[in-house]
Amino acid sequence: MSNTPVGECFANLDQARSGLRAAVDRVPEHRRGERPAPDRWSVSEILEHLSLVERRFAAIIALRISEARAAGLGPEQNPRAALPPNLQQMLRDRASRRNAPDAVQPSGGVDHVAGWVELERIRAELRSTVAEADGLALSTVTHQHPVFGTLSVYQLMDFIAGHEMRHAAQIAGIADALT
Repeated sequence: MSNTPVGECFANLDQARSGLRAAVDRVPEHRRGERPAPDRWSVSEILEHLSLVERRFAAIIALRISEARAAGLGPEQNPRAALPPNLQQMLRDRASRRNAPDAVQPSGGVDHVAGWVELERIRAELRSTVAEADGLALSTVTHQHPVFGTLSVYQLMDFIAGHEMRHAAQIAGIADALT
């Protein structure tokens, strides 16, 4: 699977998760629930936000794959299209702060340990769903996101990875501010 489009997406997700883990580990454990400023999220809140976002995207991916299978989805015949450059830039650009929609705002009631466990659980579900569809034409399985436009399953997974890397950079900044 490592040489397939799904394998490439999994490698991106793994790289992002590794970077997130490294960033979280830089913040002293006893300070992971502390906000670096009143208008900034704590590490715990960022992990909760990431799990909320990934849960939503994983559910969308599972739904779209299920619908496509029911409609007779065939084997993959297209190359994996990259995430559109405008979305890549948006995810990298930490100077432009964005307000998360209410549905993915952290409640503040999840500590960093529970947040990490939930992230890992959701990632395992996502990987299982997509691995079961490896070899199918996931480049043709799309979702129309109201903000980001039409994205294939591969692009949705790359978005998840990019979003996680964006917040890993945010956590690295928290580490610098709190240590």
